[in-house]
Amino acid sequence: MCGGLGHDPAQDSLRIEAVILIDILAAVPLAIWLYLLLLRGRFWLPRELAPPSRETRARVVAVVPARNEAATIGRAVRSLLEQQLPVALRVIVVDDGSTDGTAEAARAAAAAAGGSERLTVLTGAPLQQGWTGKLWAMSQGVAAATQFRPDYLLFTDADIEHERRTLAALAAFAEAHRLDLTSLMVRLSTATFAERCLIPAFVFFFFKLYPPRWIASPRSGVAGAAGGCILIRPAALERAGGLAAIRGRIIDDCALAAAVKGSGGSLWLGLTRTARSLRVYGSFGEIGAMISRTAFNQLRHSWWRLAAALLGLLVTYVAPPLLAWSGQPALAACAAAAWVLMTLCYLPMVRFYRIAPLYALLLPAVALFYAGATLHSAVRYALGRGGQWKGRAQDARAGA
Repeated sequence: MCGGLGHDPAQDSLRIEAVILIDILAAVPLAIWLYLLLLRGRFWLPRELAPPSRETRARVVAVVPARNEAATIGRAVRSLLEQQLPVALRVIVVDDGSTDGTAEAARAAAAAAGGSERLTVLTGAPLQQGWTGKLWAMSQGVAAATQFRPDYLLFTDADIEHERRTLAALAAFAEAHRLDLTSLMVRLSTATFAERCLIPAFVFFFFKLYPPRWIASPRSGVAGAAGGCILIRPAALERAGGLAAIRGRIIDDCALAAAVKGSGGSLWLGLTRTARSLRVYGSFGEIGAMISRTAFNQLRHSWWRLAAALLGLLVTYVAPPLLAWSGQPALAACAAAAWVLMTLCYLPMVRFYRIAPLYALLLPAVALFYAGATLHSAVRYALGRGGQWKGRAQDARAGA
């Protein structure tokens, strides 16, 4: 018998190993999405603030850091002064070196709302070393707020507009649940095509990193908040070491939440439709720059974490639609199942933003965009231009 007509044991072994490797490759994305769907605190299911069951008598002082925000601060200030609270809200705007008339726009809005006596506009002191610009401005606002003896401080941005019952509901919820820090992820703009493609995913990814149910659980070490709307008890802020404890942090909202929870405080984070961002991103490049500003900081400037994050994005989001067309039955079936689970997880966020469900199918491409923005963030950090915002590089590499 000719030996060439028989089976080569070595080749058979390689074929078996290849089949096993393919099966493992097929199972990884599916296992990841089963975990995310079932065991990640149901992060994918939006939690909205429930209507208040009782009225609050809390005194609230809003602190608004502002740097060149003349285009939006008028609407933001007016929405704050028109809040329907039993105890009138006071607003402190800290003008952080603006050159576009931000302070004048804030005062004009207060006058139009009949609330000039409840608005304080501070001219920010020169930035101190070791502080980020936003936190330095906020710290000056907090110092000025003490004279009003507030029950809560509201940290909000100069581009956030609040409906009239937003803070009454937020304060009542915080009181009812004895919360030290209560935060709302405001509704971000989806006016442009780029925003409809990318912004719901931004919130989806944020909640995947910081599942709200884990944030609220005292048994979990996860802590997070959304900087556009944070209601905090002054005593809790003081216990956490004040803003000075996080003065150099770029991702200041989550750093504040971690400090409060680490000092024994209770947290809550949810979504809302009654507070919205006025900032519109007209292009993919603008959104990419927004992501790039903090992405590498989120990874603690670790190149190993960067490599792991990029690999994770590729395996979790990009691999399933690619492998679904592999032609290998087991591989394609597992990959298709992972893609279905991915879409089902993302769909509630797409629905929250009231955009076409077909946008949920774009998540793999969106994840690839975010991977590129994250890599860009690392490059900017290496070049000494990290955390670029309003003319400041706030996340520069030491020695750059």
